[in-house]
Amino acid sequence: MGDGSDLLICETCGTQFDVPFSSPLKSCRICDDPRQFVPSSGQAWTSLAKLKEKHENHFEQDSVDSRIWFITTNPKCGIGERAILLQTPDGNVLWDMIAFIDEKTVDFIKAKGGLKAIVISHPHFYTTHLEWARVFNCPVYVSKEDEEWLSRADHIGVRHFIEGPTQTIVPGVTAIKVGGHFDGSLVLHWDSKLFIADSLYTVPSALYHVDRLPGTTSYVFMWSIPNMIPLSPPKIHAIWKALKAFDFEATYGGFCGQDVRGSDVKSRVLESMKIQVRGEGHENHAIFEERCP
Repeated sequence: MGDGSDLLICETCGTQFDVPFSSPLKSCRICDDPRQFVPSSGQAWTSLAKLKEKHENHFEQDSVDSRIWFITTNPKCGIGERAILLQTPDGNVLWDMIAFIDEKTVDFIKAKGGLKAIVISHPHFYTTHLEWARVFNCPVYVSKEDEEWLSRADHIGVRHFIEGPTQTIVPGVTAIKVGGHFDGSLVLHWDSKLFIADSLYTVPSALYHVDRLPGTTSYVFMWSIPNMIPLSPPKIHAIWKALKAFDFEATYGGFCGQDVRGSDVKSRVLESMKIQVRGEGHENHAIFEERCP
């Protein structure tokens, strides 16, 4: 897959570095950050060349919207997130990244029309994005606020930094900066759908729709998901302010099985925010004055 095949990739998070596999770093700075973790077995490294020995990507079409495809790696690689291919009238957009890419994946996406752009929600999913951008000859959009977390130099000039609160990627597809998890954490809005990665994290009770009791939450808002450090009420409120103007009836999380649909989805986002803020002991916070438009 080009000159990146032998570059260092962290086995835990999938981040690729401008360092050859033959000269590994002492540690991965993404996993050293308190939002992430180094496993008890210690730091371990791989590369695209090594991943090809036992990994392959799986492609699954959304059961409701045939224009949406989920791409995952088997066995699990890195964090285990999914990339989501959106087939829009103005070109295909890949939302988020997985580390593993091979000829089968390239052929699959090119058969669907290639890529007009890649958008990455936050640094945990930056992975091998320069390899993907090179192969598909497309730009990659990331938040300016998170530039410090990039681990490879962009010698091919494909990165585009989102500096404002929103960015139109192609007509009808909008990246929205919500912050929180990272200062520049993004979600993506398209056709009444919100692709949320883990900027808003979908919880198991979100998936049950019958006789939901009062106080049942659908999402949590976390600074660190694996280490269970919640966001503060002002950070949660800022997420709502960023989303308030956008209508959506579905959310697609960063992992398989995290798709939530229904006319009440937006109100459930706000309800979940209020549940968390109340649970953190802030009964009088301004978010309780918010209403779903």
